Amino acid sequence: MENGSEKKWNFDGNQKLKASSMSVRGAYNMLMEKVNNSGDNKPLIRLCRVDPTDNPLYRTTPDASHAVATAVHSYNYNSYSPTVGLPEAKRAIANYLSADLPFQLSPENVFITVGGTQAIDIILPVLGHPGANILLPRPGYPQYDSRASCCALEVRHFDLLPERGWEVDLDSLEALADDKTVAMVLINPSNPCGNVFTYQYLKRVAEVARKLGIFVVSDEVYAHITYGSNPFVPMGMFSSIVPVITIGSLSKRWLVPGWRTGWIATCDPRGIFHKTGLVKNIIDYLEISTDLPTILQAAIPDIIGKTKDDFFVKNLNILRETANKFYDLCKEIPCLTCPNKPEGAMCVLVKINFSQIKDIVDDMDFCAKLAEEESVILLPGVMVGLKNWVRISFAVDPSNIVDGFSRIKAFCLRYAKMS
Repeated sequence: MENGSEKKWNFDGNQKLKASSMSVRGAYNMLMEKVNNSGDNKPLIRLCRVDPTDNPLYRTTPDASHAVATAVHSYNYNSYSPTVGLPEAKRAIANYLSADLPFQLSPENVFITVGGTQAIDIILPVLGHPGANILLPRPGYPQYDSRASCCALEVRHFDLLPERGWEVDLDSLEALADDKTVAMVLINPSNPCGNVFTYQYLKRVAEVARKLGIFVVSDEVYAHITYGSNPFVPMGMFSSIVPVITIGSLSKRWLVPGWRTGWIATCDPRGIFHKTGLVKNIIDYLEISTDLPTILQAAIPDIIGKTKDDFFVKNLNILRETANKFYDLCKEIPCLTCPNKPEGAMCVLVKINFSQIKDIVDDMDFCAKLAEEESVILLPGVMVGLKNWVRISFAVDPSNIVDGFSRIKAFCLRYAKMS
């Protein structure tokens, strides 16, 4: 107290950080507080988080666990790592990515990060400069918007079109860009849409980006997680047309999201990233960032090199089964519409038809009431940029999809408008 009044402190909150803090995790925590606690003993069904490790069906390969244990017991990796990552880990990732490319990446093209999230947290400030803007997909992954708002990078959203399999609206993309636009972000396979872009379409996107003079940031955290008609094609395939920054991770394909093992790879056979200073800026940023634990980096060569194909095949078969069950069951609920059967990643967007339900005002209200009454958690679409939709994860046991949609159907019937 000073002169009978409370001391005034100069800090009064960071409004920019507050505005950027809405996250999938925040929405999940809010909905968890709403979960039915009425005593009817309905088990909680989480169809909101894309974390397959919640379920015992999804376990990483013993080769991955053994690789980490070997690194620990060697006592060779208790030190700090080099700024850009262990050379042997960078080489393993470069070779892994190069298997899908028409050219060979070198270890110098790879920068190891603490998951895909840190890769985003590095790339956006690196691209940002006074007056710059970046083109982000809507719907998309909210970390891009949140990080951009913290580094003075203006966001301009281009639409993904559900009626065209979530393709980019290329006309709106071109209209948004100007001479201050530095890059566009593409997520493939898509979280949150569940689509997989074709070779021909990705080439068109590359050609438009080249015309606009912008880089492509290709988020490929779900690389190779495809189970429909379209195979995964890396954007780096077209890096002779446009320079590509690839973001990747072990998290989803190897079922180890908690290990936070990711990377940035520069796919740029013409050396444009070096000429423009982007590579130096990435290294500069890594110098002031935290590193992935050295033990996990040391395990990367054996995780990638020793994992057998049957591990990936088994997981894709489970995802295909749950995606098919989801799609069939969703069609039985009149107030929900899934415009496209999921073909990749681990989640999909579903539209709520409010003309057919009453006493629910929007997607947040829908998800809150569903959690409270049925102990089922979905992610409100507004969190990924699409109001009055919901994102549903099917990286669960198939029985959870059946039980979950039985409850969702009952919930929708209770709120259905009478004809």
